[in-house]
Amino acid sequence: MKLGKKDSQPQTTQLTIFYDGGCPLCVREMRHLKRLDRSHKMGFEDIHEDDFSSRYPNVDPKAADRILHAMLPSGEMVYGLDVTHQAWSLVGRGWLTAPLRWPGLRWIADRVYLWFARNRYSISKVFTGKARCERCSLD
Repeated sequence: MKLGKKDSQPQTTQLTIFYDGGCPLCVREMRHLKRLDRSHKMGFEDIHEDDFSSRYPNVDPKAADRILHAMLPSGEMVYGLDVTHQAWSLVGRGWLTAPLRWPGLRWIADRVYLWFARNRYSISKVFTGKARCERCSLD
């Protein structure tokens, strides 16, 4: 089963994460979160899926490619490290990312994240041996 398909996401999703399925490092983190998410609180949607725009017309895939996007059940959008912190909190490990949201550190962490997001393919090459993949699967 490939995540990102309409029928693979539970109805009780507390956070839907829109990730770059062409980035091996991004996919690695989503796999890790999916494995830890035993209660199925999160949904994972590849922004490069052919039907993405028709299923999520309110999410700009180009913007989601620049900075991590997620959606709450209310439809409210969350971005960048706020997504990361919320996701890790849902799997009981928010304490690992909480310092990134503390005043003072937040400003620095957000700038580092934006640099990371712009350079994720080069960084991915260093850590995974692959800069990009045509379509990485979470399974």
